[in-house]
Order: sequence, then C-alpha cells, then structure tokens
Amino acid sequence: MKTTDIIYLDNAATTRLSPAVLDAMLPYLNDCYGNPSSLYSLGRQSQTAITKAREEIAQSLNCDKREIYFTGGGSESNNWAIKTAAAILAESGTLAKKHIISSEFEHHAALHVLETLQKTGFEVTLLPVYKDGRVRVADLEKALRPDTGLVTIMHANNEIGTIQPIAEIGAVCHERGVWLHTDAAQSVGKIPVDIAALNVDFLTISGHKIHAAKGVGALYINKRIKFGSLIQGGGQERGLRAGTENVAGIVGLGVAVREAVDGLEAVTERLLTLRQKLCDGIVKIEKSHLNGSLQNRLPSNLNFSFEGIEGEALLLHLDLAGICCSSGSACTSGSLDPSHVLLALGLPHEIAHGSLRITTSKYTTDAEIDRFLEVLPGVVGRLREMSPLWNK
Repeated sequence: MKTTDIIYLDNAATTRLSPAVLDAMLPYLNDCYGNPSSLYSLGRQSQTAITKAREEIAQSLNCDKREIYFTGGGSESNNWAIKTAAAILAESGTLAKKHIISSEFEHHAALHVLETLQKTGFEVTLLPVYKDGRVRVADLEKALRPDTGLVTIMHANNEIGTIQPIAEIGAVCHERGVWLHTDAAQSVGKIPVDIAALNVDFLTISGHKIHAAKGVGALYINKRIKFGSLIQGGGQERGLRAGTENVAGIVGLGVAVREAVDGLEAVTERLLTLRQKLCDGIVKIEKSHLNGSLQNRLPSNLNFSFEGIEGEALLLHLDLAGICCSSGSACTSGSLDPSHVLLALGLPHEIAHGSLRITTSKYTTDAEIDRFLEVLPGVVGRLREMSPLWNK
C-alpha cells in the first residue's frame, strides 16, 4: 500500500513533516553545513540560524530567548528537568527537599525517572487523576510538605488528551516556594501555551509532535534558576548541554512552533469539528466508552474503549484496512500490559485492554474520517464474534 493511501490517525505518536519545516531544514543539510561553534562564516551561518530558531520559539511561547535550551527531544527534556532539579533541591539549605509530587498517569519519561530517584532516597507522591482524567489542585495542596521541592505534572496527557490545570498548580507551587515542571510535548501547537501565564519553572517541548523532525526538542528553564548541565564536554547551549547542535532539526523546530502558533485558531476550529464527527460516529458502537471527559481535552484527541476485544487486535485489523491508530503511548506499544493511564482512571483491566487512541492533525481530511467510521464498526463486530470475552 502506498503511503498516500494510508489514513494516518496517530498524530500523538508522531506527525508528518510540514513542507515549510522541510524547506527550512534543507539548506542546513546541504550547503550550510558549518559547525555552529566555528568562527568562520560557514559556522556563523549555522549559529545565526540557531539564534533565530530560539527567538521564534521564545516569541511564540512568551518567554525570554535565553530560557530556551535545545535538546534531543521530549524524553531528554523531561529527564534533564527532573533529575537536575532533584539534585539541586536535595542540597538546598538546611532542609533537603527530597519530596517530589507527580501524577499517576504521567509519561514514562517522567515516571521512570521518579522511580530511579526513589531508589536514591527521594520520596514521590503520585496524585490521582479521577475518571475525567484530571488532577485536582486541592489534592496537590494536601500533598505539599515542607520538604517538597518539585512538582512535575504534564500539561496534556499523551494518551487521553486531557488538559491539566497547570496555571493553578503553578500558582500554588510558587506560593509555597516549590518548582514546577510540565511536559508540554502534546500541548504545544495544539492549544495556547503561554509560558508566563502557566507559572512554570521548566517546560518540555518535542519537535516531532508538531510537524518538525524526530530527535529534536527543547526545555524552557526559568532564568531565575541557576541550573545544572545535562551533558558535559563543551560550551554549547550556554554550557548546559554539550555536543554539536542539530542545526537542521533546530531550524525546523523554530519554524514548526511558529507555524503552529500562528495558525492555531483556524486549525483548532477544524479539529474540533472532526473530533465531534468522530465522537458521534464511535458512540453508536455498542458498549463503547470515551476515556476521559470531552471537556478540557486536546482538540485532536479521542480515546475509546470497546468491551470484549483486545486493543492490539483492533489495531492490526485497522492496519489491514490502511488505517493507523494506537492503543496508547507509542513508547510502550510493545507492552502486553493495559495502559497505566487508563488504569489510573479506574477502568478494569479487561476494558483498558480494548482501547483505541485516535489523534488527528491539520492534514487530516473529512474523507479520511468518513472512511475510518465506515471501517471501525465492522472491525469491532468481527473481533467480538471471535472473542470469548464478548457477552452482549
């Protein structure tokens, strides 16, 4: 099957490259190949391009350009923010701040880091997320302790798309002198992201979620904080992340962020229309359940569970029809365990196993949604006929 015939509805996993991003990247893969740290003009061209991308991102997200640091992607940004903040806070003043608060349904790029920190003496409190897929600020306030140093809660969940009250959480954290990190890999380019208004100290950005290249991202670090290095060995990124920069990827990221923010209002309106069309069609399938509330949700995300079938079988049958979806995070797609996100919502294992994540983008067409809604009911019906779990 040709790529042009594929219906791609897994944009939370990755996105196609924007033509404008590709055009911006190409010169830095060919003629403008100089090392940004070199003093001659070929190197200075690359350094100028990096500076421009930093300015584009800072202007689009309302922060100082000196607060944007380029990384290899969202997972790296999460690791850098959480590990380095924890190390600094553990040695802060007379009271070591070795208590961290997060939520039960964070991305594993955060949860696995927290598990590692627990083995070295940190205490971690995971807030519940409830059936609607949102944390409660009141729960955070109760969980805060004198030795709490860091809160890390994602802006929008990667599996069910629910948006968290980060600005309110940030206000509580700053009132108590606690640092706040948010993983905004899914939200940047999907909803308005104003870093100043969110009251965050650290914010993660991922390129390939917004039509930029894979392998590039950024971390916002509040300039009031004297932060530690992630990688040592060079003076790149103002001495905090050594290694020759991915110039083409960074240039593409700058264009992708600007393009996403500039066109956000029109794209959002269209995505909401597509989402409602999808939702209206899917709920007609017997014993289908929307995971998380439809309010406070990314306009590009729907996550449904279908009783009596396995999510993996559903994906394979859709793939045979030329349709790409997922049953959860792409980072854990090889796992046979039900999604930890859906279990955190209180879903039983047998229903959590039958989940389907449908995520659209600005390139998704009405015809593709129509075709998906034609195919899905038949696939669900055939799988239920074969399933020992299905009991009408």
